[in-house]
Amino acid sequence: MQVVLTVPKLACSACVDTITQAVRQQDPQAQVEADPKTKQVRITSEQPESVWRQVLAQVGYPPA
Repeated sequence: MQVVLTVPKLACSACVDTITQAVRQQDPQAQVEADPKTKQVRITSEQPESVWRQVLAQVGYPPA
């Protein structure tokens, strides 16, 4: 399942690294793509969207 979230605070490569690490801690098999230009995070995983919204909010990047 692929989830696409808009993350307004996604602004730089450090943000991408933080988000990627948080996702991989929750699901080491997840595929993550984050783009600061579009403010979008794409996560491919078996976990539901609600899990990813919570994970991103916990690391300071709440989805819109």
